Amino acid sequence: VRISATDWTEGGWSADESVQLSTWLRDRGVDLIDCSTGGNVGDAKIPVGPGYQVEFAERIKREAGVPTGAVGLITTPAEAEKIVASGQADLVLLAREELRDPYFPLHAAHELGAEVTWPVQYERAKPRK
Repeated sequence: VRISATDWTEGGWSADESVQLSTWLRDRGVDLIDCSTGGNVGDAKIPVGPGYQVEFAERIKREAGVPTGAVGLITTPAEAEKIVASGQADLVLLAREELRDPYFPLHAAHELGAEVTWPVQYERAKPRK
């Protein structure tokens, strides 16, 4: 389930409420919380920057005891790997970066030294070491 973990406004939807909601969802069989945040409230003060929403995935994972997905300007393989390897989230979900580079997973695998099977029709485009 994708949630907006905060709407970034005083008196609005909070991270505390998101932890409660995530616990409730977990107890009803939801197996992953996709942790985004709101951005449609006019007076919101959003600290946009690389990984700016990851803290919510980390908190919900820790306090609600449910696997989480992190989002929010995660644009490099190293950033994504660090988030998962450090346990801040169980996976990273990409949107804008996939729009900019539909082959991001293949490029990331190459950059991180992971072996992946490329589609046969793209094999000749595979980066060489």
